[in-house]
Amino acid sequence: MTRHAPHPTEPCILMVDDDRELCRLLQEYCAMEGMALRCVHNGEAGVLMALGGGFDLVILDVMMPGMSGTEVLRRIRARSMVPVLMLTAMGDDDDRILGLELGADDYVPKPCTPRELVARIRAILRRTAPPGDEPRDVLACGDLRLWPAKRLAEMNGTSLALTGAEFSILEILARRAGQPVSREALYAEGLGRPVTRYDRSLDVHLSSIRHKLGPGPDGRPRIQTLRGRGYQLLKEE
Repeated sequence: MTRHAPHPTEPCILMVDDDRELCRLLQEYCAMEGMALRCVHNGEAGVLMALGGGFDLVILDVMMPGMSGTEVLRRIRARSMVPVLMLTAMGDDDDRILGLELGADDYVPKPCTPRELVARIRAILRRTAPPGDEPRDVLACGDLRLWPAKRLAEMNGTSLALTGAEFSILEILARRAGQPVSREALYAEGLGRPVTRYDRSLDVHLSSIRHKLGPGPDGRPRIQTLRGRGYQLLKEE
């Protein structure tokens, strides 16, 4: 599975959306913000471009004629862990949850402004960029190993295919293994935004992480839900 390559200069973004006017507006706004945005207007071209590499993030509209955004995401995730920001219809929770379950890093409901999109892009890029000033030490919790500087994770020696959001959430829990971490902290530090009412993004990400980690030695999920306190990664020696 390929990983997106870091760019030493301006971030390079791919937008897959048949709304040409929104693409044009966002291209102009991104240029002013020091980002390069390339646009394609159908799913087939989006898959080819995204898997071709060279992009720091993909913006993907759910509702497109022909190949849907969810199918585009499915095909991208089969071969790449490039961060993906989904554009969903306002109030369409089913598309939103499905996108997160398929591996999207986050979503923005339409209609949205270029300023809102760029703010969310920056938040994702901040949390998925390898830190430049941290030691390249391993973070260990039992059979779980994380290399934060490389954003790599292994369980029992097997590589874990985590999205950017999933890695950020798991890293926070691993650094505080054995201690409860509040829902608010996971949203703020892991997803780069405050928790809002009816937002189930964190639940979907946690469900995916639990599935990828598998059960602990005692058969319990490695990530426990602590009612009223948050979540805790079981500490293993």
